[in-house]
Amino acid sequence: MDLENTLVIIPALNEAATIGNVVKALLVQGLTHIRVVDNGSQDETAEIATQAGAEVILEPQKGYGQACWRGLQSVPKEIEWILFCDADGSDDLSQLPDFFAQRQQHDLILGNRRGTDQGRQQLSPVQNFGNWLSGTLIAWGWGYRFHDLGPLRLVRKTALDEIDMCDRNFGWTVEMQARAVECGLRIRELPVNYLPRQGGQSKISGTVSGSFKAGIIILSTLARLYWQTLWRGAEYDVSTRSWEKIANGPRSQPILLFLSAMLLVAGSVYVLPNGDFRATTSIIHFWIGSTIMGVGFILAWAIKSLPGIWFWAVAIATRGLLLAMYPGDDIWRYLWEGYIQLQGFSPYDFAPTADILEPLRTEWWGQINNAFASAIYPPVTQIGFRSLAQIAVSVTLFKAAFTIADLMVCWLLSRRFGYRATLLYAWNPMVIYSFAGGGHYDSWFVLPLVMAWLWFERPGIPVTRPSLTYLGSALLVGISIAVKWISLPVLAFLVWHGLRRGRIGIALMSGMTGLLPIVLTAIPFCSPASCPLVRFGSSFVKNGRSAELIPHLVAQLWEPSRSANWLYAFPLALVVLWLLVRTSSFDTFTEWYLIGLMVISPIVHFWYFSWLMPFLVVSRNLGSRLVSLSAYVYFILQYQLSIGDYSWHLPETLRHCLWWPFVLGVLWSSAQATWPGLAIPTKLNRT
Repeated sequence: MDLENTLVIIPALNEAATIGNVVKALLVQGLTHIRVVDNGSQDETAEIATQAGAEVILEPQKGYGQACWRGLQSVPKEIEWILFCDADGSDDLSQLPDFFAQRQQHDLILGNRRGTDQGRQQLSPVQNFGNWLSGTLIAWGWGYRFHDLGPLRLVRKTALDEIDMCDRNFGWTVEMQARAVECGLRIRELPVNYLPRQGGQSKISGTVSGSFKAGIIILSTLARLYWQTLWRGAEYDVSTRSWEKIANGPRSQPILLFLSAMLLVAGSVYVLPNGDFRATTSIIHFWIGSTIMGVGFILAWAIKSLPGIWFWAVAIATRGLLLAMYPGDDIWRYLWEGYIQLQGFSPYDFAPTADILEPLRTEWWGQINNAFASAIYPPVTQIGFRSLAQIAVSVTLFKAAFTIADLMVCWLLSRRFGYRATLLYAWNPMVIYSFAGGGHYDSWFVLPLVMAWLWFERPGIPVTRPSLTYLGSALLVGISIAVKWISLPVLAFLVWHGLRRGRIGIALMSGMTGLLPIVLTAIPFCSPASCPLVRFGSSFVKNGRSAELIPHLVAQLWEPSRSANWLYAFPLALVVLWLLVRTSSFDTFTEWYLIGLMVISPIVHFWYFSWLMPFLVVSRNLGSRLVSLSAYVYFILQYQLSIGDYSWHLPETLRHCLWWPFVLGVLWSSAQATWPGLAIPTKLNRT
């Protein structure tokens, strides 16, 4: 095997105890061009390396990358390959023949220490985590999965020239790997052993401060590289999982992406300490922070492409921040209903104010809203509250459970429709606050509903097995119903969809399958004598109001309607029937049903609009986008409470500010669907 065209570069700092053996081991492998770069050693590293047969170059300026770069200067013309290895004897150099065997097919051959049991065990937990994190970030940002940032690597000299290395510190390895992907190099990772350090002291993994410093440098290097890639006018193509050059390089895109992300995160930081709406100033600052997030969200509408590193970084960071935010007042009821179930009481049988429950009252009991009313949440929700309470009656735990479901929705949508389209859900300030900040449990019903949708309309459905599609979706819709009743018409859609196609047996089975979760989970709360899962007689159900639209307009003409919420079941039923006749796709039916529900329902809260947002990813409905911002007017109700106004009535002007952007936006999007020549595309191309 001809190795005369290979130069070995070994950065070394105070490695007198090991460098001699490393050089000798390389000579045994047939390597004759060995260059040790002494990075300012205070011991006899240089002398021992020279005696062992290596060429020694001095580089007084400290830095791993600086030493590697110095070693690349004045390379002989016959050199075609560069081998990097460590000076501490931890690389298993007996495996080098495996590297040399890959030279014809590859440009960069990397040693993967995490690819062997021995290597993984030898790496510290911090090193294992750091390598996994770096590999994950490169996969998100560049679309190629690396498993290690190990020092042992063989790279073609021309490829290294193309990479044009810039880092002079611990970011050297990660820069080489990320840039190799950008340059389209042929890359191969080989599993290698990793030996204990043969002597001396580690400069990185041996100390907490060294590991922390290296980690910061590596992460900042990745951030710099990603920014530079965007600035050069490259765009991440999700379909090919590669960076593509954009004609005329739209350099506004990286600025747009950066501003959008930073505003969303900065807004989250600003609203974080302002969640307790009992304080008037908190609500004002909440609006300011939400406005900052809203501007970031609007900028995101113009983003043309982004890789997962940005998508997930913002989605997780904003939600992670708001987990620590003071929650909305619904969560106290969730905690209470889970807590009393553990004490043997059904929340359907006893309102929080019940005398029998007085000994159980907690310090936060007084914050339970509508304490006069017993539970209205369906049985799966109650089982969920009880399960969480068994772990801990904790606000953070409950909010984390809702946020995990929310992030699962992000993941499902991004897998089907891509990161750019899913921004309308994942970076939506309404969604972020509703689940992670306010702590509303609605993500629990949104998740199975989205799963049912994606299952029902998944690409390549086998025509020969429609029962699997219908029954699977019906079961998921049934779980959604058992979490929140409002999903019930979606089950009717599945049944009717089957009937229209002549699949009568499948349609009937779908109906029964969809009702199964409700029936099974209702058993613990029901008896032969009664099953109080829905309290139609509750004053909250009969005449509760908040920020409603049509019921408010009707009440201005007919005052008695204020105490007859049941009236609005009839127009809603007509909307459902009309949609059953007119629509054939799951998402279209569900989105328009929810739009109808919003404008017709007498009880509308801010977070109810979040139910629409998964379907916004496909429809790009302007009304849903605008209400994600205008709905913040709702919090004037909380402001009024904070100053002693308990009327819970939205002022007329502000009601218009909340609703008309939504209504007009929906009408605009509907007009676009009818007349495609109008400007803004409203439907995502699903191909």
